[in-house]
Amino acid sequence: MTLRSRLLIAQLPLALALGLVGVLAVSTLRELGEGGQRILQDNYRSVLAAQRMKDALERIDSGALFVAIGERKQGYEQIAQQQPLFERELDVQQSNVTEPGEAEATGELRSHWEAYLEALERYLPLEGQETLRARYLTDLAPRFHATRNAADAVLALNQDAMVAKSEELRRTSKRINMLTITGVLAALLAGLTASAALTRRALHPMAVLSQAVRRLGQGDLEARAQVAATGEIGQLAADFNAMAERLRVYRESSLGELLQAQSSSQAAIDSLPDPVVVFSAEGGVLNVNRAAEQRLGVSVEQVDASLAHVGPELREVLERVRAHVLSGKGPYIPRGYEEAVRVESGEGPLFFLPRGTPVYAETSGIVGATVLLQDVTRLKRFDELKNDLVATVAHEFRTPLTSLRMAIHLCVEEVVGPLTTKQADLLNAAREDCERLQKIVDDLLDLSRIQSGQLELHVRAVSPDELVEEAVAPYRGTAQERQVDLVTFLSPDMDRVEVDPERISVVLGNLVANAVRHSPEGGRVEVALAKGDGAVRFEVSDNGPGIPHEHQARIFDRFYRVPGVDGGAAGLGLSIARDIVRAHGGDIGVMSEEGKGSRFWFTVPERRGLVTA
Repeated sequence: MTLRSRLLIAQLPLALALGLVGVLAVSTLRELGEGGQRILQDNYRSVLAAQRMKDALERIDSGALFVAIGERKQGYEQIAQQQPLFERELDVQQSNVTEPGEAEATGELRSHWEAYLEALERYLPLEGQETLRARYLTDLAPRFHATRNAADAVLALNQDAMVAKSEELRRTSKRINMLTITGVLAALLAGLTASAALTRRALHPMAVLSQAVRRLGQGDLEARAQVAATGEIGQLAADFNAMAERLRVYRESSLGELLQAQSSSQAAIDSLPDPVVVFSAEGGVLNVNRAAEQRLGVSVEQVDASLAHVGPELREVLERVRAHVLSGKGPYIPRGYEEAVRVESGEGPLFFLPRGTPVYAETSGIVGATVLLQDVTRLKRFDELKNDLVATVAHEFRTPLTSLRMAIHLCVEEVVGPLTTKQADLLNAAREDCERLQKIVDDLLDLSRIQSGQLELHVRAVSPDELVEEAVAPYRGTAQERQVDLVTFLSPDMDRVEVDPERISVVLGNLVANAVRHSPEGGRVEVALAKGDGAVRFEVSDNGPGIPHEHQARIFDRFYRVPGVDGGAAGLGLSIARDIVRAHGGDIGVMSEEGKGSRFWFTVPERRGLVTA
């Protein structure tokens, strides 16, 4: 006999017991359901009828009061509407008498109702409010109360009957439950005892095999399953013994290779000069390299010591990157050097740029996160030197450039003498180049202030419409010369925002100037306002050549210009605009499709939420 057949026979007593339990449960539930149904049939409809009669009687009495105060039409309509409802529910009650004394209470209710109708017929034809009020108090009101009390009596009688029947049903249910529990326990005990005995006999060889598997799992590669059974279990035991023998041979041949691979892996991360921390899926520290041990104070031999000895700023960065990777958002890539965290050391301040990579298993997905802290101290210092050089050059350019602009302006205005047409053309071209150079110098100075943290925001409440109009006005002449339609869509009912108007005008002006410059002749530039998510959104759209998708991610980088596009500037405008918007606590972006124009947008919070530039 096969193992399957033995197991099926072993489960037969339990199946019989479950069948018996099912039959007992079905009969019990049917009896309880019939008891509840009797309560609904006998009393619930009478309770509902009595309640509806009371409601209709109250509305009829209200109609009589409307007649007394002179609202005869409304009173007659309400009485005519409610009287048939009362009659219908009274008929229902008379046809549903099920309790002792209910017939007498229903007859009394019918008697009082008819008396109330007779009084109502005498009352309605009367004239004069005083007469109606007197008749209502002496004749109609007492009969109203008598009728309502009779309805209350019918209601109370049926409610009491429902409570009594519910209590009886509860006692019956309790008794049946005890009987059911006793029967179920007895049936299950008998079925389980018989099934357990048969199953134990059928699975005894499996117990021997299971013990051998347990020993093998604990590392005992000499464990073997000594089973005398035939059939599937005998074949399984033979296969297990063969597997254990192969594992023993494999362990002897592969253990050295595994240890060497682990040692090589540790040596690889120890060779990295930057700190590396490996986290588990639960957030604990699994491994570190020697650089992390020296910089972070986490021991390689005690990796379970967590990050308790790491400085608070660096610990916050590690936990943030770890949470990003373990949440399934993919690798963590910093946006720029502004995310570098400063760490004090005996050699001076060090700057680390965090990067995170998930660790995957073949079957279980993300099982950990590797965080690398790239040492960008030298790059950071080179960047600071570059910024200092840019600021110095811009400051040195400013004075001679101012003198040069003044000299060219005086010549163009012919203060020092008349000019020929050729001379005027050359000087006008020189003045345009000076103005463009002045714009570059101003951008460089703004950039140096932003990078050094010296950008000051003078915040005040201002209307978004005013910001748009003031920023767009200087470019209307240029747009008209280029035959570009410059249109604004304003929102007069929009709340005022707290911003630095001059800085926001720089952002808007830069976007509008770019849109006008890149729009074709006969094109259209739109400046619009929108509101949502606690922020005001400014949008500048054009129908120019658009920005290729591969350049959109870097369009706000410093000194970056789209190849092949004559921007006429140093590529700083959008970068400065981004820094100003972020200093206000907002965001900036672009949506563009090549050949279909571009839409630049930025937001500022409705309430003040500024950050340090």
